[in-house]
Amino acid sequence: MRILVATKPIDLRKGHDGLAALVSSVLRKDPFTGSVFVFRSRRADRLKLLYWDGTGLVTACKRLEDARFAWPAINDGIMALNHAQFKALLAGLD
Repeated sequence: MRILVATKPIDLRKGHDGLAALVSSVLRKDPFTGSVFVFRSRRADRLKLLYWDGTGLVTACKRLEDARFAWPAINDGIMALNHAQFKALLAGLD
């Protein structure tokens, strides 16, 4: 499973369709391939995941209460993470 991180912050009020549209139009990827797409908030204390499980789009959110997620420099684009890097990101580790 590929894990792709959008490096530019987004409005996390977007739902399934809004995130899928961002994946298609901004990231130039197909949201229906089974890849996990990770989006960040402007304050870097929240993230949202988008995933196609074969039958529908799944979203998940996480908010850190007393910390911020360690993110790459903000720019337009996308980067890939391996499983260990993804687990570290979700745990709030640098």
